[in-house]
Amino acid sequence: MNIMIAGDGEIAMHLARLLYDENHDITLFFPEGYTSSVSQTLDVMIYSGDPTSIDDLKNANIKKTDLFISVFINGRTNLLSGILAKNLGAKRCIAKVNDTSYSIGESREMYKNLGVDFVVCPEKIAAKEITNLIINTAATEIFKFTGDQLSLLLIRLGNDARVIGKSLNQIAEENEELDFRAVAIHRKSKTIIPRGEDIFKQKDLAYVVSKPEGIDHLLRLGGANSFSINNVMILGGGTVGTLTAKNLEKDYKLKLIELDSERSVKLADELRHTMIINGDAHDVALLERENIQAMDAVIAVTNNSETNILTCLLAKKYGVRKTIALVENINFIEVSQNIGIDTIINKKLATASYIIRFTMKAEVVSTKCLNGIDAEIFEFKAHANTMITRKPLGKLKFPSGAIVGGIIRENRGIIATGNLQIEAGDHVVVFTLPEAFDAVDRMFRGA
Repeated sequence: MNIMIAGDGEIAMHLARLLYDENHDITLFFPEGYTSSVSQTLDVMIYSGDPTSIDDLKNANIKKTDLFISVFINGRTNLLSGILAKNLGAKRCIAKVNDTSYSIGESREMYKNLGVDFVVCPEKIAAKEITNLIINTAATEIFKFTGDQLSLLLIRLGNDARVIGKSLNQIAEENEELDFRAVAIHRKSKTIIPRGEDIFKQKDLAYVVSKPEGIDHLLRLGGANSFSINNVMILGGGTVGTLTAKNLEKDYKLKLIELDSERSVKLADELRHTMIINGDAHDVALLERENIQAMDAVIAVTNNSETNILTCLLAKKYGVRKTIALVENINFIEVSQNIGIDTIINKKLATASYIIRFTMKAEVVSTKCLNGIDAEIFEFKAHANTMITRKPLGKLKFPSGAIVGGIIRENRGIIATGNLQIEAGDHVVVFTLPEAFDAVDRMFRGA
């Protein structure tokens, strides 16, 4: 596939690195004067110009582009460049926007008619992730698949985890009917696709696919206990903070701290069930006056990653059980996880999750880039006469860098075993490392 990625930031670089090994021909379209080290590490075409210029798009050979992705910081630039690219011959166009109004209703249909096939709003995706984490208190990260019949959970294995020192085979022997399956272990900056003899260790990050009825058992084995959340503090009244408050305010007692006074007044009108405080998230005295120590969860989503990280660490010091930080710098993610913050949200990875499915030839129902590791979880739809449906899983030559966690068949979740025969129409949940993307894609696509 010929893919052109237009952008001026980390999202473009992350997508390029993610897709580099997948047999795609990639062109990076940078603005004039923009410099990046990516050209020194990846064998990709580089073009400098203005993506809203018809001449520059033509010179970049846009007419031979299968997928045009525009992820500039400015959403309007992305919409305009997507419209022009489509009308100049690009087969499919995706634009990132920051304003949620562009991605819904009449506006969404209008841009689709003009040529932008898909609009992705990172803030909207981030707010949805945060909402799921508040509802599912024990999980560090959670992603639900079709019909909520299977979920991917990330559990940090602490001292109380019953699985420490045990292999997957041993856990299976001790628990006759498992409604979940471990699909990855992240340990000391390395991601492992677990096999039967692999042993869990303290501080491992375990990624597990579970049926709804298996979640409580899974959490007990992992030493993670669900708890009740009533009082929530949100720091930052930008788009992510506002959307999160709208999602939560009817079910929880919310306080939202916003620095800008005009923005605070607007939020007070918009959020009728949330207490709005005009103040600085850096101000420890303010946080104490607003009773941070009585909060069950603190969500730090200001536009400053350092502020978000430090505030969550402060919240942990006061005994807050659930902390969620919005971290924009991808390089900060693993460090932030290791110093005690429960969950890191990154809008760049959220954007990449949405976009990556359109680079696959197989039918992808949903996908999620995982925070802190170079890996992806896909929900494929299986079709007749594809490799994945020819034999039971145990007899297939499935890529070593990937693993099937389970399937959804007729609205029922089934955990994968070697005897499982995948059928046409099944939704198949696959965890995969980047080097296996293309091989997994071939398993699900026709000849």
